[in-house]
Amino acid sequence: MAAIDVEVSVPQLRCFLAVVDAGSVAEAGRRLGMSAASVSKAITRLEDGAGVRLLHRSTHAISLTDAGEALLEPAREAVRAAEAFAETAAHASDRGDGGIVRLTAATGMVRHVLAPLVGELARVHPDIRVDIRVTNRVLDLAEGGIDLAIRSGPFDGLPGHIAQTWFAAPWVLCATPGYLAGRARPATLRDLDGHDLVAFRNGSGRVLPWPHRDGSYEPKARFTFDDGDASFSAMLAGAGIVCTPLYLAAASLRSGAAVEVLAPLRAEPVPISLLRRERRLTPGRLTKLIAFLNTHAPDLSDLL
Repeated sequence: MAAIDVEVSVPQLRCFLAVVDAGSVAEAGRRLGMSAASVSKAITRLEDGAGVRLLHRSTHAISLTDAGEALLEPAREAVRAAEAFAETAAHASDRGDGGIVRLTAATGMVRHVLAPLVGELARVHPDIRVDIRVTNRVLDLAEGGIDLAIRSGPFDGLPGHIAQTWFAAPWVLCATPGYLAGRARPATLRDLDGHDLVAFRNGSGRVLPWPHRDGSYEPKARFTFDDGDASFSAMLAGAGIVCTPLYLAAASLRSGAAVEVLAPLRAEPVPISLLRRERRLTPGRLTKLIAFLNTHAPDLSDLL
């Protein structure tokens, strides 16, 4: 019998398994950190490559075809085998202690926290190279080959991942002394309505509300950016009041280039997590990088 050349990829198989386990494309995308459209496209490519229909799709439900049911366990075995290979290869490369670590974080985190650390990292661990993906988008760690992600907010129960808190920081409202000069300084949230506000729009197109002690405030922004660091830079240029993580504002607050507004209304600190895929074997270089970051977490004690 002639061999059949089937072209499929491990990320495609992961998407197929995630949809089966989650029961919907949207929920599978949430678990994988991908858009529903990307998950659907990956499964279509998998079906095209395998030459079979795996799922019945309708407006209200998704179910396995006969072929999908027959290929479900082989798909799981293939993904398990690929993960075992990747883990073993990573551990074997440079004995797992040196080499490259792929990391992703948002622009502000990279510029204000990570970039200032790389000189010390190079001195302490000259055998480690770090490929930093600077993006505000949430990347799929497995699909992108990412070893470590730095993300804010809780990540309890994210399947196949391990999250540990690196540090915690509240969001703060800031403005320049020059902007506030000659203006009534806000004493309540309602007072913000009379000021120029600089807001941040996330990847889904939503303008993020500003957290505070009693809930959240919907800013009526004069300027809106889809990059948090850019919105902070606009504030430093005198554009108005911005809401930003304390770690991003720390240096400017200490130097006096910015001052905090409505400090008594600060919300609770938000955890900043180091997120990695769950593995039976963790490469030594990743363990060393995590240990380095844990001993070099931002010290914000003077501003808390």
